[in-house]
Amino acid sequence: MTTLAVIGAGPAGLTLARVLQRLDAPYDVVVLDRDHGPDDRPQGGTLDMHAGSGQTALERAGLLDAFHAVARPEGQDVRLLAHTGETLISHVAGPEEVAPEIDRGDLRALLLDALRPGTVRWGTKFDRIDGTDLVLDDGSRLAADVVVGADGAWSRVRPLLSPARPEYSGVVFVEFRLTDVDTRRPDLAALVGRGSMSAPYANRSLIAQRNARGVVRGYAALRRPADTPDLDDRDVLLGYFADYADELTDLVRAADEGFVVRPITALPVGHRWEPVPGMTLVGDAAHLMSPFSGMGANLAMLDGSDLALALAEHGPAGITAYEELMFPRSEAAARGAAAGIADAIAPDAPAHSLRHLSQMLQEA
Repeated sequence: MTTLAVIGAGPAGLTLARVLQRLDAPYDVVVLDRDHGPDDRPQGGTLDMHAGSGQTALERAGLLDAFHAVARPEGQDVRLLAHTGETLISHVAGPEEVAPEIDRGDLRALLLDALRPGTVRWGTKFDRIDGTDLVLDDGSRLAADVVVGADGAWSRVRPLLSPARPEYSGVVFVEFRLTDVDTRRPDLAALVGRGSMSAPYANRSLIAQRNARGVVRGYAALRRPADTPDLDDRDVLLGYFADYADELTDLVRAADEGFVVRPITALPVGHRWEPVPGMTLVGDAAHLMSPFSGMGANLAMLDGSDLALALAEHGPAGITAYEELMFPRSEAAARGAAAGIADAIAPDAPAHSLRHLSQMLQEA
């Protein structure tokens, strides 16, 4: 049996493992992750699963019904506000819209629960490859016929295929959370609505999205040097949004402790590599892009499922077929993501967001 080592237990790696196991393909799939368990750290906010990508991957994994049972169709609601608090667009999702939201942690749990026991080896960090062996950080070795880097933005596998490194976009997100928001701050719950809210203005934006279980996750986005000090300080952050209406900046004032600074990075648009036998990348390891594509997790899961199908049909040689499929679609998405962040966090904001959302809703 062929041993396949997946580095990283994110959506791409777990989808790959699940689809291969569901196909009963002749692979011994091992997923290695440096986290000590599935709840070792927060998994982030909410995701919309698109028909034709994320939902296709879930269907291949046999998990589409389970996804719909926990997903939130109402999460497709969109609110665009001016920095003064004026409502520019308020869209309530209709039954014909087919990209329901799910929290990242809930999605990961769906995938993990579907895997065979022991598939994921927690607390295991990949160090290097020596011949056909993976050398782990504790010095132990794992012989692997196929190695898949599903280890995200700062992938340890990527340098084995490509010299490319993520580059700073010029935009930094400061992430925060509000818990029990419907009880504690019904005014802010109403401001965000059932889905997502954004208020872009003059190279900044306040963004908030409804998560499950009474949580709102927010992001203060601004164009600043990546090493700008003290952005995780509530008062310093509020100073950058002093010209915003209080009803908007109250999202920051009411947030729980624990602000997290996240410089937004991306791989070069059109990132590719020459084929390396028995090795490839999926998800952010292959095509990290800004969140303004709305496609990151969807493409990651589609990568995982496409690679699984190719490996099941062609053996390790199927990697080439997968890469030929993945490269052009990820380039198109990355190009859109680069344009999206440039236009949304811009001097003339919210002009682009208003045009983009208006057009998107007319076409829906």
